[in-house]
Amino acid sequence: MRWGLVGASRIASGFMIDAIRAQADTEILSVLSSSAARGREFAEENNIARSHTDLDALLADPDLDAVYISTTNEKHHPQALAAIAAGKHVLCEKPLAMSLNEAIEMVRTASEKGVVFATNHHLRNAGSHLAIKELIATGRIGDVLSARVFHAVNLPEQLRGWRINDAAAGGGVIPDIVVHDADTIRFHLDEDPAMVVAQAGISGMGEGVEDSVMSVWTMPSGIMVETHESFTHRFAGTGVEFHGTEGSVIARDVMTQQPVGEIRLVDGAGQHEIPFETHNLYIRSLGLFQAAVEGRGRPSADGVDGIKSLAVALAVREAARTGRAVDVDYGGF
Repeated sequence: MRWGLVGASRIASGFMIDAIRAQADTEILSVLSSSAARGREFAEENNIARSHTDLDALLADPDLDAVYISTTNEKHHPQALAAIAAGKHVLCEKPLAMSLNEAIEMVRTASEKGVVFATNHHLRNAGSHLAIKELIATGRIGDVLSARVFHAVNLPEQLRGWRINDAAAGGGVIPDIVVHDADTIRFHLDEDPAMVVAQAGISGMGEGVEDSVMSVWTMPSGIMVETHESFTHRFAGTGVEFHGTEGSVIARDVMTQQPVGEIRLVDGAGQHEIPFETHNLYIRSLGLFQAAVEGRGRPSADGVDGIKSLAVALAVREAARTGRAVDVDYGGF
């Protein structure tokens, strides 16, 4: 499988290149950057043969099978559509697009073209989250009553830039982190949030975009979900909790890209440490993507998963803006 990288990004160099190269019979042919100098430097540093500043030139390569898109959020839609039109499979960073309609167009166009389209929601590939899902699915905590996600972090300086000051590029903590938490909750509970209320603000880092948000979601089953996302919390730690009629799952430090953290099951018999696999979650994700391209199964998070996580984030933003409860619009999905 031959890849092109659309975006000379930190996530590509820090995580995705190694994950792609860990798969059998894969090669990264090219990288796209808006800066010719940056593209050449990135290609040289990462042992990639070609760099481009023109997307059409990258997509014109007949040997290219798939692209990984990790540009700023407002570019995902046109770049994905161009790749789909060229017959390339697409793995796109979250959020898929700036609007629900754009995301839906991306997914439907890929389906019509017959190419695999996936969203890079990495957390559902982590050993910790796979273990949590099994605990819930096998009834270890009984009927789930509520959940809590705490994903307030200190955004590293090298990742700030447009994320804290450019709404037009998709900046703000809601498109950056709420989409992760929406996908995580959907993955564990196998249902989609129906209604949200929220409050957002600026707590020391945002420049014209929100850097902190809290929200409460109601699930169709009646489960209530509380979430907290921020760019400004240096010492808060991350985690997720699920509370049920027969017990609780309490997980700490499991909302990161690293296979770390701890999981405790608390029930009538006491507290139990739950072991989990510490595999590279991106390698697992890329393996499932490649298998889907080969006609074996589906990606860990497909395009519809990306549509739905975006829909929740958009509802949270609207609820915070208006101060009203907002029904989540999934555009018919």
